[in-house]
Amino acid sequence: MEYRQPLTLAEALRLLRDAVAPVRLLAGGTDLIPLMREVSSRSATLIDLKSIAELSELSLHADGSAVIGAALPAIKVTGNQALQRLWPGVVESIAMMGSRQIQSRATLGGNICHGSPAADTVPALIAAGARCRICSIQGERMVPVNEVITSPGKTCLRQGEILVSVRLPPRPPRSADAYLRITPRQKMDVAVAGVAINLILADDSVVERCTVALGAVAPVAFAVPEVSEIMTGNVIDEAMVARLQRAIRQACRPIDDLRGTAEYRTHVAGVLAVRAFKQTLQRALERKP
Repeated sequence: MEYRQPLTLAEALRLLRDAVAPVRLLAGGTDLIPLMREVSSRSATLIDLKSIAELSELSLHADGSAVIGAALPAIKVTGNQALQRLWPGVVESIAMMGSRQIQSRATLGGNICHGSPAADTVPALIAAGARCRICSIQGERMVPVNEVITSPGKTCLRQGEILVSVRLPPRPPRSADAYLRITPRQKMDVAVAGVAINLILADDSVVERCTVALGAVAPVAFAVPEVSEIMTGNVIDEAMVARLQRAIRQACRPIDDLRGTAEYRTHVAGVLAVRAFKQTLQRALERKP
């Protein structure tokens, strides 16, 4: 195995372009290193992205937008109190990436590019309307998070491309987000179902916009556009919440496995959606101007 540690993005892109052997990009390594125990992976060129400053930065802006470097350790994201206040749901999802020891290495970019249907951060980022900055030697492109993972373990990244950062949009005053999941164990387990909600209020009782995304109930995490149609421009009441729950359950396309049946996943996704909505609503009301 050849190990390379570029110090700049340009150098990393050149190494990626010129590599002869299969290339593995190392951000945190918490997913990659176990996979590379396979003999077929040991002849790869390993490009370590941890020393590239551009991939390890976190920047917040006055309008509530943020940029999170793809190789920034998760613990540095969850420890940022300003980001917690602006995007609590996104931070909650990142805080669920294993133990604190794992979070000292694990990264947002790695969690996305691993392509797991149950990745905790992906539904939260989809609900937030986040976009990924993807660069190659030819240039860069911005891709919505919901378009990055194309199937389990597969992404839209082309040969020679690197996920550099994730950008969160501006945060209006009457808005908030939340992420909830259920797992067999409290910590260090994979989601059986996950629900993320991003809510913007027109006033205390009227929804301006609501985006809901689901994880672990389909081959890839996805947004539920029917929820936006149900809620946008309408008054918040119990009937609306009941319609939200029905729409979530109708959107689920889960499988049976050792961690839960399809029936259970569908049911619990509806329960989580109601809880996440109420939590998000309370947070949005607390942030009103």
